[in-house]
Amino acid sequence: MCPACRMPVSGCVCKSAVVTPKTDGVVRVAVETKGRKGKGVTVVRGLALDALALALLGKTLRTACGAGGTVKEGAIEIQGDHADTVIGLLKQQGLTVKRSGG
Repeated sequence: MCPACRMPVSGCVCKSAVVTPKTDGVVRVAVETKGRKGKGVTVVRGLALDALALALLGKTLRTACGAGGTVKEGAIEIQGDHADTVIGLLKQQGLTVKRSGG
């Protein structure tokens, strides 16, 4: 049984119903500390990628920064203040990137 749609795995409709989120085409990179006990986290939002591609990009960014992180709710979180590194890597891939926040 599929845990999401409660159908048999052979008849699961979850995989076919996956849609990529619509964005304005601008990737936003911010450093946040709110809710993390003062620790800084670089957050990348606005990527119009499916879950697998987002996870692969997250892995690439974490490796380049030499830090840990995760992919949550369509956003990539990288531990530490690595905004300049992330912006440079995303621009190399041809994306429109803006730094958001303070």
